[in-house]
Amino acid sequence: MREIRGILYTEAFRFAAGVVAVEGDRIASVALCGEEELTAAERERYILPGLVDIHLHGCAGHDFCEGTAEALRAMASYELSRGVTSICPATMTLPEERLQDICAVCARVSETETLPAGIAMRDIVRGIYLEGPFIAAEKKGAQNAAYIRRPDTALLGRLQAAADGMIRIVTIAPEVPSALACIEENADRFRFSIAHTSADYDTAFAAIRAGVCHVTHLYNAMPPCLHRDPGVVGAAAETEAVTAELICDRQHLHDSTVRNAFRLFGAERLVLVSDSMMAAGMPDGLYMLGGQDVTVRGGRAELADGALAGSVTNLYDCMRAAIELGIPAEAAVRAATYNPARVVGLEDECGVLRAGNRADLLITDRSFGLREVYKSGIAMAHD
Repeated sequence: MREIRGILYTEAFRFAAGVVAVEGDRIASVALCGEEELTAAERERYILPGLVDIHLHGCAGHDFCEGTAEALRAMASYELSRGVTSICPATMTLPEERLQDICAVCARVSETETLPAGIAMRDIVRGIYLEGPFIAAEKKGAQNAAYIRRPDTALLGRLQAAADGMIRIVTIAPEVPSALACIEENADRFRFSIAHTSADYDTAFAAIRAGVCHVTHLYNAMPPCLHRDPGVVGAAAETEAVTAELICDRQHLHDSTVRNAFRLFGAERLVLVSDSMMAAGMPDGLYMLGGQDVTVRGGRAELADGALAGSVTNLYDCMRAAIELGIPAEAAVRAATYNPARVVGLEDECGVLRAGNRADLLITDRSFGLREVYKSGIAMAHD
């Protein structure tokens, strides 16, 4: 058994002096203590849960929609190097046959492959985020309009079968034909998230009553929240059971919007995501997303028409950016760890320092500079 001592981010979502005991791949115990019981060096470091990114498309020169073991291994390795120890990679709007192949490869690789350090892929790739094809064409963003489909229960069933049950979130534009019926029919099997939508307040609220519990990249690819037309943002904000994502890359949202989102939703309901594409961790240049060319320049990824095409950041840097914008560290860390784990039903496995959970730990300095990464109790190389 190994003990790691420092300033812990606790289950109560605050920082306190303590000790985490690790045995094998699990946390054996978590105990608080007085700061005077720590050495000077231990008082200068934070111990955080590994971060949980439930919405990313690619990184390290690879895209989840390549549908290959190589892509998944490269993505998992890069994310681990940045302190992100659990991921749910996201699809794009593609033909059904392609989506089935992507889902099937993810299920097979997750179940059978390991990284060189001996980390099982299933302990990193924790689910699939189905972004598209059930979206609105006028708010498609970087999605390919040619493959947009009406919401379809049978199609969802075929994709989930190919994924061996790994699909955790399904995005949907509630105003499109058959959307509300699809949500009602499947709310007990999938977590539905409003996305790429022109829905007004009433339609969004109807979708929430039908079973929607999440909002994909809040403010992006949806109508603005206006004083007489609050739209998706208004409907979601006043419904306590609904959580929402923020892409905190300093590109997708104004700094003030990030701060006000935390005021509007509260720290317990916001989830930081990277929404990263394959250029994350790579130099500027020409890349692909969903079969479309993307130009990356100065930290911004754009299609030829200027539309944002995902981000080139990672979740750890999103968390640090939120803190730099004035979000309390306790809230920013929660939004990158426990909250996303809870959204996809993994809070009893990751996202929180708790006895019995997987030993996914980060050690940082007091400025949140990343110093050490542990996945399942094994020390990882990090940037």
